[in-house]
Amino acid sequence: MERRRLLCTTSLNRYLDWPGVGQVFQLERERTCGAKVSREVAYGLTSLGRDRADAAKLLELTRGHWCIENGLHYVRDVTLGEDACQVRSGSAPQILAGLRNLVVSLLNLAGEPNKAAALRRYAAKPFQALRLIRDPPEN
Repeated sequence: MERRRLLCTTSLNRYLDWPGVGQVFQLERERTCGAKVSREVAYGLTSLGRDRADAAKLLELTRGHWCIENGLHYVRDVTLGEDACQVRSGSAPQILAGLRNLVVSLLNLAGEPNKAAALRRYAAKPFQALRLIRDPPEN
């Protein structure tokens, strides 16, 4: 069970050296799992003014951010091992990120819902993977 509370204000805007700041906010999360309760407080700022996003809307937007993180980046971060990659110098990190994006795009075009299972299948049958590269499915 998780409870979230977001407080936002424009009162601090004039004190911030941040162009385009609309409001700042404090997000409290309280998670209960059995008898264990954990609390976390995060702070943020947004270019959205109160006329475009009240506290309820900001809470919805911050929650939606994690849908993007979990849905889009999880495959690259975890399934393709980006977080564990120790390549850090030169242009190699950008090249590897581009290759990971290419893999995800090819799997999406092939209609592969489970990227991890597809990667295992293509690793076991590399000629299928080569066909996917040679003759990518049409969008």
